[in-house]
Amino acid sequence: MKVVIVGAGSVGSSIARELLAHKHDILLIDLKPEVIGRSGLRGAHWLVGDACELSTLQGAKVEEADVVVSATGDDKVNLVVSLLAKTEFGVGRTVGRVNNPKNDWMFNDSWGVDVAVNTPQLMTALVEEAVEIGDLVRLLTLQTGVSSLVEFTVPHDSYVIGLTVGDIRWPEDSTLVAILRDHAPITPSRDDVIDGGDELFFVTTIAAEDELRALLSPESAGAEDDTREPVGVQPAEVQAPEDDGFDG
Repeated sequence: MKVVIVGAGSVGSSIARELLAHKHDILLIDLKPEVIGRSGLRGAHWLVGDACELSTLQGAKVEEADVVVSATGDDKVNLVVSLLAKTEFGVGRTVGRVNNPKNDWMFNDSWGVDVAVNTPQLMTALVEEAVEIGDLVRLLTLQTGVSSLVEFTVPHDSYVIGLTVGDIRWPEDSTLVAILRDHAPITPSRDDVIDGGDELFFVTTIAAEDELRALLSPESAGAEDDTREPVGVQPAEVQAPEDDGFDG
């Protein structure tokens, strides 16, 4: 995979180092020629120039890239690069670094950003994950703000303990994609029994997060019987009985 990374600072260099270790073809673009000598990124290709200029992106042959990562410390630059990569060169996937959380709302498909990486938001999510057991925590926003990856740590007094995954009627636009138990990932099936301390990971639409949060809240215990309906049940003519509705 060919990846163009704009910005060879600490963030861009770290990304490049990881991708090089996985044998990807990496091109870094930066305004400062001195970063090449101190980078230590063996195997990377370099281009010194202003990535906000079309001529620079043309020289980098950005149209051949599978992914363009805008990782500079300037949100304006990251937005412009993402927009040019998407609209002028037809790059299939763009990733934009958000430095100021107040600018997060601009990092969407209107500016050509497929995935926005908001470091402060991610760090906040990790902190909340550690202290907010029993609350739904958003870890990552996907598809330009349409969907998200969320995590829920099951409290040891939760009413869902002892229920199987198939016992619970999950929200229509939420999919349980993994269970982390004793530091080991489990691919969920209908027969898996939920236990206290399990970390449940869902891919869900942003709109369905509140519904999922309400379902897993302690207040839902009184409505436990309402949740005991197999996941994704559909009429027989639409979904065959052997289709359990889960990946894997």
